[in-house]
Amino acid sequence: MKEYLKRGALSFVISAFSGLMVNLIIDLCVNGSGHKGFTSISPFFLEHFPSPVMAAYVNIVLYGLIGFSFSFMTFVFDLERVGFIIQAVIYFVVTCAVFVGITMVLWQLQRLPEALISSLAGYAVTYVIMCVIMYKQLKRDMEEINKSII
Repeated sequence: MKEYLKRGALSFVISAFSGLMVNLIIDLCVNGSGHKGFTSISPFFLEHFPSPVMAAYVNIVLYGLIGFSFSFMTFVFDLERVGFIIQAVIYFVVTCAVFVGITMVLWQLQRLPEALISSLAGYAVTYVIMCVIMYKQLKRDMEEINKSII
């Protein structure tokens, strides 16, 4: 578990930094093109904080938590008594709940049903692609193990 916590902490830092950089780039591009006072943080999210700086800090921490959950939850794939499909479902449910919960707070997706649906669809498609790749790798590993046994 200690190794998964280390991975989670590293992913937290990477995700938080990535979120900060994406927001910074968006702010620079939009403000640089003449839209003064633009911030890449949702105005609905900003309403909950005494200052935009505080909202930005919380925004960064929440991006980090998304990365932490994705990395930390990989422990489920090392559970030996649980099949791949169950592992994939557990990972999907937990990480999707964290991702959707946080993005709903950050971007107020519940106010924009189309954005919520497209975010869920994008997450599901990405996850299916990831599972197919993982399954193919698992199958290849099993074939190599079987060849070495024979």
